Amino acid sequence: MAVPKDAGNSVSYQGQIPRPFLKWPGGKRRVVPFLLPHLDLPAKRLVEPFCGSCALSLAVADRAGRFWLNDINFDLQNLLSQVRDAPELLLSTIRPLFTPAKNKESVYYRLRDRFNQATNPMERAALFVYLNRHGYNGLCRYNSGGEFNVPFGRYIAPYFPEQEIIAATAIFSRSEITKMDFEAVLDACGLGDTVYCDPPYVPLSETASFTSYSAGGFSLAEQERLAWAVKRAVGRGALAVISNHDTPFTRSLYKRAQCSFIKVKNVRRNISCNGDNRGFVREIIAVFRPDN
Repeated sequence: MAVPKDAGNSVSYQGQIPRPFLKWPGGKRRVVPFLLPHLDLPAKRLVEPFCGSCALSLAVADRAGRFWLNDINFDLQNLLSQVRDAPELLLSTIRPLFTPAKNKESVYYRLRDRFNQATNPMERAALFVYLNRHGYNGLCRYNSGGEFNVPFGRYIAPYFPEQEIIAATAIFSRSEITKMDFEAVLDACGLGDTVYCDPPYVPLSETASFTSYSAGGFSLAEQERLAWAVKRAVGRGALAVISNHDTPFTRSLYKRAQCSFIKVKNVRRNISCNGDNRGFVREIIAVFRPDN
């Protein structure tokens, strides 16, 4: 498949940071400019143990030789693999799903049921894109039985991200795409690797947690495990950056893991169910340098 000449341009993509083809809770497209000064680029390999929408990798496509895109979510890993390995077939499978006739509540729930029963990787990948764009607020959520359960979004005309998928093939062709535990990924990182960790964030309150984009959650114990895995990777020569909510817990944890420094920024919340609550929250960027 032909890729647009500017698909890998990390400086300008029609005047903007490249737009990921997936809507994603906590997506990092808006904060890429804050991250770039803290990354060692160009890099031999850019590693994202929690790749999500791949916003960072898409933004620096021409500034890394290789990419390692990992996520524990099977449907995300499967979709990224289909984009890399069979983009033309994937697009031809998705295209019929983005019509006015398919943008109806009854059809959405029928296709959601079909997705939850699907075993064919290509069909499941195409339906995942449909659900991502037609479901409420771009959420990715599963029930305790592992079934996708996001309700219908009621959008007038959901956007078909065809050009964004085509552009993504520029980096996916140079990517290892895996579904592994983040610790196993970090344990394979070392000298020459630039690592960006965007884990499910520590909740700001007991009722604010949003960690169910894969079946299961992400506890404070997991946050601890991540910090120490990062410390080990940095000890082998990797540079690593972690983003998270700015809380006493995260500040203490990353300092104990010997991060080089912490930068605080205000970021607009974008996954609240109530649009009036999408204010700014404090996030931190914790940088771990091998010479620290």
